[in-house]
Amino acid sequence: MRLPLYTRHWLVTLGILLLCAAAAHARYAPHPAPATDPDAACAGCHAAIVESYSETSMARGSGPALAAFNPGSFTDTHSGVSYRVFQRDGQAWIDATRPFTAPGGALQTEHRLDYYIGSGKHGRTYLYRQAGMLWELPINFYTRRNTWDMAPAYSGNTTLPAPLPSDAACQHCHVTGVAKSNGLARNALPDPPFAQAGVGCSSCHGDPAAHLAAGGHGPILNPDKLSPERRDSACIQCHLEGDAVIFRPGRTPAEFKPGDTLNDLAVYFVRASERSGGSRASSQYEAMLQSACKRASGDRLTCTTCHDPHSQPSSAERVQFYRGKCLTCHTGPQIATAHHPEQPDCASCHMPTRTTSDISHEQAVDHNIQRLPATQRTIKSGELMPVSGFTAGSRELGLAYAQFARQGDQASGRRALALLSDAAQHGANDAQVLLNLGFLYQVSGHPAEAAIAYKQVLRTEPYEPAALGNLAVLEAGSGEVPAAKALLQTLIAADPSQTAAGINLVLLQCRTGDSAGEKATIAKVQPLNPDAPAIHAFQQNGCALR
Repeated sequence: MRLPLYTRHWLVTLGILLLCAAAAHARYAPHPAPATDPDAACAGCHAAIVESYSETSMARGSGPALAAFNPGSFTDTHSGVSYRVFQRDGQAWIDATRPFTAPGGALQTEHRLDYYIGSGKHGRTYLYRQAGMLWELPINFYTRRNTWDMAPAYSGNTTLPAPLPSDAACQHCHVTGVAKSNGLARNALPDPPFAQAGVGCSSCHGDPAAHLAAGGHGPILNPDKLSPERRDSACIQCHLEGDAVIFRPGRTPAEFKPGDTLNDLAVYFVRASERSGGSRASSQYEAMLQSACKRASGDRLTCTTCHDPHSQPSSAERVQFYRGKCLTCHTGPQIATAHHPEQPDCASCHMPTRTTSDISHEQAVDHNIQRLPATQRTIKSGELMPVSGFTAGSRELGLAYAQFARQGDQASGRRALALLSDAAQHGANDAQVLLNLGFLYQVSGHPAEAAIAYKQVLRTEPYEPAALGNLAVLEAGSGEVPAAKALLQTLIAADPSQTAAGINLVLLQCRTGDSAGEKATIAKVQPLNPDAPAIHAFQQNGCALR
C-alpha cells in the first residue's frame, strides 16, 4: 500500500506554525509564573550592574505576555486570515478569523498568550499552550515598522499555518533554565517552561549558590578570566548561526553552562564561499572572524571588547560609545581627528546595516569589519566547512550535508550517505546518525535498509516522529497495514500536531473500513491544525480523497 507522495519526506510532520480551534476562555486557569527573580540576590552587592543590565536586550528577552504586550491587528492578503492581538479579562489573547465568503472558507480560532519571546529591539512574538504543549505564533511584531506581520517564511502562506513547536532549541537564547520535555513531544513542557525570564546572571556567571553562601566571597565564574575558547563560547552559543548546526551525540543547546566549550556541544558549519557571514541575523561572530580587526588582534578581540554585557548605550550615546571602542586600537591622529571628521559613526561605513536573509522585514549590523565594505555580496554554494575553532568528523559533516539533503539537494544526499555510512562503521550509531541514514536510504530506493535504521532509532527513542512516520510509510508500502497503523497511532497520540501522519492514518483507516477510526483521528489532529488543506479535503470528500 502506497501512501501519498507528499508524506514521503524527512519529517512526515507538516508542523511549522500556529493557532488552533476555538474554545471558551473560561476554561483557562492562570498559568504559574517563573520563580522569583534570582538576580535580586545579586543586587545586594551589584545594584548598579543589576539595574543597568535589566534594561538590556538580553535581560528583556522573554517574560509573561502582558509584561511586554503589543496589541494590534492585520489581515494577511495571501491567506485571507485576519489576526488580532488584544487584552481581555486581564489576559493577552490572539484570534484568527476568515469569513465564509473567502476562498478557504470560514475560520475562527482563539488562544490565550502566555509568554513573550524577544526583547522588542527588532521584534517580538508570543507563546501559547495547547494540548499540553507550547507553541509559537505564526506572526511577529516588528518594532521598526511598528506593526504586526507574518513570521519569517510564512509571508506567502495561503492557509492558516500549522503549529510551530517551541522547545529548548527555540528558547535557550531568550530564557534561563529551560525545562525538559516529558519525552513524548519535544515541546511538551511543564508550566512554567523556564526557570527565569530573560537571560539571567547565572547564564554567564554560573550557579551563584556557593558565592552567596559565602557572603559574596565564594567562587563565581568570570568569563573574562577563562581561556579564549571558553570565554567566547558564552557569547557565540547565541550569536553564531552558520549554515548548519550539528550537536554532539546526546547533547542539546539547553545543556550549555558558562565555562563550557561550545565545541564539546555542537559543530557549526558554513559554506566555503559564505565564510564572510553578515547576512544572517545571528551570525555576528562568524562575520567577525573574517574581519581585519579580528585577524590582526587574535584572541585579544572578543565580543566584550566592544560590547558591555551589563549595559547598552542609549541612542544618544551610541555613536560616541562605539567610536571610543574603535579609537582604543586605532590611536593614530589621522584616524582620531582627520579621518572623515564629519562622520563620527565609524560603524555606518565600516559595519553597514544590511537586510537579513533569515528574518524578514529586519536588518542587522554586519560584524565583518571592512575597510571598504562591499555594497552587495555574491552568495555561492560551496563545500561545508566547520567555523573556526570547531572540529568535525564524518558524523558531524555527514549530518550537516543531510540537512541540505532534506531540502532536496541530491548531491548533498549522496555525500551525507557516504559520510554517515563511514561514521556508523566506526561506531557512531546514535539516534541522529541512524535517523538520517534511514531517510537517505529511503529516498535513494533502499527501503529494507531504511526500515532497519528506523527500528534501531525507535529502540532508544520510541516517540521519535520522523522514525515513526517514515517507518509507517515503508510498512504500508510493503503491505504491513496493521503495523503502519500502530506506528501512526503512537505518533499522533504523543503529538497530535503531526497532521501528515494523521492524514496517512485516516487513509489506512479508510482502506480497511474503519469509519469510527477515521473520525477519531480527524478529531485528534484537526484542533492543532484547523486550516490544513488535507483535513478540509477529507471533510468534504470523505474516503474519496484517496
